[in-house]
Parts: sequence; structure tokens; C-alpha cells
Amino acid sequence: MFQLLWILLIGFVLGVLAKLILRGPQSIPWWLTMLLGAAGAWLGNAVSGWIGVRHTSGIDWIRHILQLGFAVALVAIVAPAWSKNRTSR
Repeated sequence: MFQLLWILLIGFVLGVLAKLILRGPQSIPWWLTMLLGAAGAWLGNAVSGWIGVRHTSGIDWIRHILQLGFAVALVAIVAPAWSKNRTSR
């Protein structure tokens, strides 16, 4: 149970950071921001494990940068599609 809460909290933080990094408004709801951040964290973990930098001695900066990078990419892809879908209704 606590792991799920931790994943959602980290997802929300990564999603908000991704929205702050991107220019312009991203009109996506908070729950989608959280899901995209969690997906970015999951993808970043997967890629960091694949390239062999998931566990290092100290802070895993490369893993965290990958997580944030994937969260930014997901928000950049989904936010325009979300607002286009909402305005066409």
C-alpha cells in the first residue's frame, strides 16, 4: 500500500516538474500529470537498468535525470493531444 502511495507521490512531483520545465500552458488535469510522471519514472528506471546505471554508490543522478526526461517527453506529447481533444468537443 505504501509503495503505491510513494509511486503516486513521486509521479506527481515528476509531472509537476515536467510541466514547469516545458514552456507554455499544459492544460491537463492533476491526475493525468501524476500518471504521466509515474510513467516517466517507470520508463527512466527501466532504461537506467538497461544501460547499467540504476544502482550506483551514492545518489543515482543519471536515473533521476532519465526519469525526469521521460516525464517531460510524456507531458510534451500528451498535453497538446489532451487540449486538442477537449477543444474539439
